[in-house]
Amino acid sequence: MPRFLLSAEPLDVAALGAGLRDPRAGGFATFEGWVRDHHAGRAVDGLDYEAYGALAEREGERIVAEAMARFDVLAACCAHRVGALAIGDLAVWVGVSAAHRGAAFDACRYIIDEVKQRVPIWKREHYREGDADWLHPVADGP
Repeated sequence: MPRFLLSAEPLDVAALGAGLRDPRAGGFATFEGWVRDHHAGRAVDGLDYEAYGALAEREGERIVAEAMARFDVLAACCAHRVGALAIGDLAVWVGVSAAHRGAAFDACRYIIDEVKQRVPIWKREHYREGDADWLHPVADGP
């Protein structure tokens, strides 16, 4: 299984998490980013994510590898949705297993922060007033 993936389908967090199980792990940290109903004081009805697929997957893999080396974790994975998402949908998921909780938490935060800064994913928010706007990077996203 790749350590970073883009998906047009809803994410199966149970399957993603199961892929990170390791008998040496004492800690498992996750992050879930959901589509929220507001941004910068505006009501949001939904959004679309688009990505430069091959480049996004390469950079995402690089970020997960960096986190694994930097924080001494056993396994890590990040999955990001593309396509149309509704309010409350899961947009991004990060999971990390490590011998100790501190490394798992630190690596999880590193992965989501770097993905939002470096991976070519664009978010188009649809506002209740009827207009829409493209945002990139999606650092302020879910």
